[in-house]
Amino acid sequence: MRQITHIILIFLMVVVAILPVWLIPQPQTPSCEQEPTPTPPLRRARILAVGDLMQHEEQLKSALQADSCTYDYTPCFKYVESFFREADISIVNLETTLSDSGPYSGYPTFKSPTALGVEILRIGVDLAAMANNHCLDRGRRGVQNTIRILDSLAIERVGVYADSADYVKNAVKYIERGGIRFAFVNYTYGTNGIPLPKGVVVNQIDTVIMAQHLKSIPRSECDCVVALVHWGNEYERKPHPSQVRIKEFLHRHGVDLIVGSHPHVIQPYEVDSLGRITLYSLGNFISNQRTPPRDGGLMAQIDIEEVAVGEFNYHLKLIPVWVNLPKYEVLPHFVADTISLSADARMRYNRFMTDTRKYIPGI
Repeated sequence: MRQITHIILIFLMVVVAILPVWLIPQPQTPSCEQEPTPTPPLRRARILAVGDLMQHEEQLKSALQADSCTYDYTPCFKYVESFFREADISIVNLETTLSDSGPYSGYPTFKSPTALGVEILRIGVDLAAMANNHCLDRGRRGVQNTIRILDSLAIERVGVYADSADYVKNAVKYIERGGIRFAFVNYTYGTNGIPLPKGVVVNQIDTVIMAQHLKSIPRSECDCVVALVHWGNEYERKPHPSQVRIKEFLHRHGVDLIVGSHPHVIQPYEVDSLGRITLYSLGNFISNQRTPPRDGGLMAQIDIEEVAVGEFNYHLKLIPVWVNLPKYEVLPHFVADTISLSADARMRYNRFMTDTRKYIPGI
C-alpha cells in the first residue's frame, strides 16, 4: 500500500512540474500555403430606354393649370415612374426644346416649359439624348436654354453642344453605375434642314466623326458602349437599309448596345451572336400622334451582368406602353389591361397591342 502511495505522489509531482509548460502558448509554425486572392464581386446595372418624348400643342393644353401660368405633368408618368427609379440609368429621347418662358408650341417647332424637365427629373430620368431632327427648332437660344435647364436639374445630356468647349468635354458621355463604366454617344440623321447656328455643335450621322468618337473611348476604362441613334424613315415598320448599315458600322467600331428613335413606330430588334442588342425603334413614348400605331411604343429594360471578370451579358425585356387621353397617361400594358378605359380607348389600345405583337413576338 505504501509503495502504491509513493508511486502516486511521484506521478503528481511530475504533473505539477510539467503543467506550466503545457499551459504556455507555443509558437505557431508559419504556413507555406498562401491565402487565396479574394474574387472581386461581379458587377451589374440596369438601363431603361424609352422612345420619343414629344410635346404637341394638345399636350401643352392638357398640362396647363387653371392659373394659365403653370404646367403639371404628374399625371403623364405616374404609371411608369417606378421603372425609371428602379433603373440605374434611365434615358429619354428629348424631342423638344425647353424654356423658362413662353409662348410654348408644339409641331413643327417644339418649345416646352421647364416644368417638363422638372417632371422627368422627379421620375428619375438620368440622361437626355438631344441629337434629333427637332433639336434646333428654336435656334441657338433654344439649344442654350435647353442645355442650361438640363444642367441646372443635373440631368446628363449628350448629342448637342452649346459651343466647341462643351463639345470637347461632352462629345462622349461617361457614366458609371453599379461599378460598370458606360460610354454614351448620340447622333441624328439631320435637323429638318435648319442650319447650325454659329458655335452650336450637333452630332450627326457621319461615319468619319463617329469613328473618331468611338476610337477615343479607352476600352480599358470602359465596359459598355451605348449608341443612341435618331435614324430611319418616319412610320416605316421595318428598318431601312441605311439603319442596318449604320448598325453594322457601330458594332464594328465597338458599340455594344444601340437604341434607335425617329420612326415614331415600333420596329423589330436584333440580338447578334455576341449578345449585342440593336433596338431599331422604340416608337413614341409620349406624344399626341394618334394614328395607329403611333399612339404608343416600348420601354426597354436592359440588364447588364458581369459573368466573368470583364465579360458581360445583356438581358432585354420590352414593355409596351400606350398613351391614354385626355391626360396623356403613359400606360404599361399590364396597367392598361386592368384599369377602366372608355370604349374608344379600349378599342384603340387593343389595336395597338395586336399590332405590337406582330413585330415583337412573345409580348
